[in-house]
Amino acid sequence: MRKLTGLCAVVLAAVPATAFAEVSDTGNVAIDGRVASICILGDPSSATVDLGQMAATSGSRAGRIDTLAAQTVNLPGSFCNFAGSAVTVDAVALVSNDASPLQAGFARAVNFTARATGWATGDAAATTAALGDGTGASASGTGTTQPLPKIADIGVTLSEFTVPGDSLLVAGSYSGTVVVTLGPATVAD
Repeated sequence: MRKLTGLCAVVLAAVPATAFAEVSDTGNVAIDGRVASICILGDPSSATVDLGQMAATSGSRAGRIDTLAAQTVNLPGSFCNFAGSAVTVDAVALVSNDASPLQAGFARAVNFTARATGWATGDAAATTAALGDGTGASASGTGTTQPLPKIADIGVTLSEFTVPGDSLLVAGSYSGTVVVTLGPATVAD
């Protein structure tokens, strides 16, 4: 037992000497990183809006635009990770692919309003104003600036379907587009 006690005393005596003999130092390493400014639109709840038969098929409005219900497409989880963003809506009227000469009293264009809501206090809206022959079919509108980074569900509603001069619609397929852009707000010069 004396041997063990003597050994412990030697070991304990050596520990403090080792601790005092060590020298330490510190250094700083700077760490940098970046996060790019990005905006992402959520996947649309529907990639295509099918309005179906747009003209009334009977009654006093037969051949003219029928009452079409508003259609909404949602873009859930849309976000911008920076301040100063806005939504822009670019719309092109529904125009018939029929290129034959347009007869008096007929139209080959259906105008509408596209409105994007849910991003800033002022909505982005565009109302097309195509002529009966389908020319001048484009419109654009930008909402107010979102002053903070934001994540939100953006709703795009298509409504107020009209035909120039309430003319009869030419038979055939019609197509139009709505492009929603989420990005930096433009600054006027």
